[in-house]
Amino acid sequence: MPDIEGRGASPLPTLAPSVRPPSPRLPSPRLLSPRLLSPRLLSRVPWWLVALVGLGIFAVVSFASSAGYRIIIKAVAGGLGVTITVSLIAYCLSILLGLLLGLMRSSPLRPAREAATFYIELVRGLPMLVILYYIAFVGAPALASALNWTLGPLIRSGLVGEIRVRSFDFATRAVIALTLGYGAFIAEIFRAGIASVDKGQVEAAYALGMSRSQAMLRVILPQAIRNVLPALANEFVAIVKDSALVSILGVQDITQLGKVYAASTFLFFETYNAVAFFYLILTVTLSLLVRALERNLKEGRRDD
Repeated sequence: MPDIEGRGASPLPTLAPSVRPPSPRLPSPRLLSPRLLSPRLLSRVPWWLVALVGLGIFAVVSFASSAGYRIIIKAVAGGLGVTITVSLIAYCLSILLGLLLGLMRSSPLRPAREAATFYIELVRGLPMLVILYYIAFVGAPALASALNWTLGPLIRSGLVGEIRVRSFDFATRAVIALTLGYGAFIAEIFRAGIASVDKGQVEAAYALGMSRSQAMLRVILPQAIRNVLPALANEFVAIVKDSALVSILGVQDITQLGKVYAASTFLFFETYNAVAFFYLILTVTLSLLVRALERNLKEGRRDD
C-alpha cells in the first residue's frame, strides 16, 4: 500500500522560477533636470549680483551701440583718474589719522582720551559737505595767514615768498577735508578693534615683561587690525562715493566733468547714466573684494 503521507517517497521536483529580463529603468525627472536648476544650488546664487551684471551688460551694449554715449563716456572718463587719486590719498591719510585717534581713545591718559573724543564727536556730527566748504573757504585762508605770520621775518627779508590762498589748489583742500572727516569714523573702527582683543592676551603680554607700548605693537594692534580689515575696506567704498562731493569745489572728477558736459549739451539723462555707470563699476568691484576678504578671514579663523 503506498505511503499516503509521502514518507520514504522521493521529493517532488521544484520548478525554477521564470526569470524575466530586467526592464529598462527610466531616469527620474530629477536626474533629467540640469544640475544648475537644483533648488539647493539656486538658493546659493547671488541674484543681486546677477541683476547687476545683467544691468551692466545692458549698459555696455547701449553705450557701444550709440555714438552719443561713446562721446559722453570719453568726456567723463577723463575724471576717473582724479576720482581714484583723491580717494586713495584721502583714504591712506585718514587711516593714519584714525589710527592715531584710536590709540588716543584707548590711552590710559585722560587728557589724550578727552582730546580724541572731542575731535571725533565734533567731526562726526558735521556733514561731509560742510567740512568740505569749511576747509576750502575757511581753513585754507586761515592756514595761509598762519604760515605768513610764522614765516614773517623770512618773507620780509625776501628769502621766502608770501603764501597765498591760491597756493592750495582745490584738489588738495578736498583731500584734507575728506581726511579729517573720515579720520574720525576710522578712529572709532580702530578703537572697537582694540577693545575686541581678549584681555587675557594683554595680561599675558604684561606677564612676559612687555611694556604697554610693546604689548600694543606686538600683541594688540596686529589682532585689532585683522579684526577691522573688512570695516576699513567698507570705509574705502564709502570714501569713493563721497569723493563726488569734491565736484562742488571744481575738482575735475567724474561728477564735475559730467556736470559740465550735461550743462553744455543738455543731455542730462545720458550724461548722468554714464556717471552712475562709472561709480557702480568702482563700488561694486570694491564691494565684491570686501566680501572675498571677509570670507578669507573667516576661513583663516576657522583654521586657527
